[in-house]
Amino acid sequence: MTKKSRKTLRKFAIAIPLLALGFYVIPILTTIFIVLGLIDVLRNDNKNWALFSGYFLGNGIFTWLLSPFNLLVDLLCYRNRGVWKLDQFPPDYQREVNEVLDVFKARKDEIIADIDANFGSGRRGMYVYQWYGKHKIDNVAEFNKDFKYIKTIAVSVFSGRESTSWHFGPLRLSLRILYNLIPVKSEVFVQCGSAKNYWHENPLFIFDDTLLHRSVNEYDGRRYCVFMDIIRPSPFPGLISTLLAIVSVSVERINAMFYKNWKMIASSKPKKVGAA
Repeated sequence: MTKKSRKTLRKFAIAIPLLALGFYVIPILTTIFIVLGLIDVLRNDNKNWALFSGYFLGNGIFTWLLSPFNLLVDLLCYRNRGVWKLDQFPPDYQREVNEVLDVFKARKDEIIADIDANFGSGRRGMYVYQWYGKHKIDNVAEFNKDFKYIKTIAVSVFSGRESTSWHFGPLRLSLRILYNLIPVKSEVFVQCGSAKNYWHENPLFIFDDTLLHRSVNEYDGRRYCVFMDIIRPSPFPGLISTLLAIVSVSVERINAMFYKNWKMIASSKPKKVGAA
């Protein structure tokens, strides 16, 4: 028996008794969570065993537990396209995204040099300017203001030959924006379901990170991606922003588990980079 098969059997050995206990003690609630979980996971395009196993028995379990809330959020927002283009956002959302990206484009070399000076060695790093609206590193003046729609501004750094496994994000109040600062023509891409985006073909990728996705760097050098979270386009942007602020503490605790293999750089006070 392979290691993967043993791991799957262990998951079933834990899940089946818990599920039986749930149906015995709280049958209605258990049924609701299973039904809502199925509605939620079926949003993904590649419907196979790996999808359902990962969602119900793997790293998607938090996404499943939050499915009632996420599906409610869907009702408060415009249609979720899964993978987005920037011009599909309202104009004021686009202006904020372009404002931040223009800073990264103009000061790319300075920002990358500053990241390298603070990252040191490691597999994965996250250089954080803002995290769910909380200000962290303040060495780029343009990132120190409070944005209306953008709630996270960071740079994700991968060492050479470093990739994530397939995984789900937990919460659907926001969408993930990635922009590659140094596109190289190699096996360096982000994939959400069947949508596979090579950075040298398109440096900008926007998607719903509660869908199954992965990020791959099969290049020998470092991969730098601007990493932003923007609230979902909605007729009620103030409500969505308020809900994100309310749950941000819990989300940070969950993300501590999601980012356990990352070096989070958020407290250093390096020399100011390109202050305006």
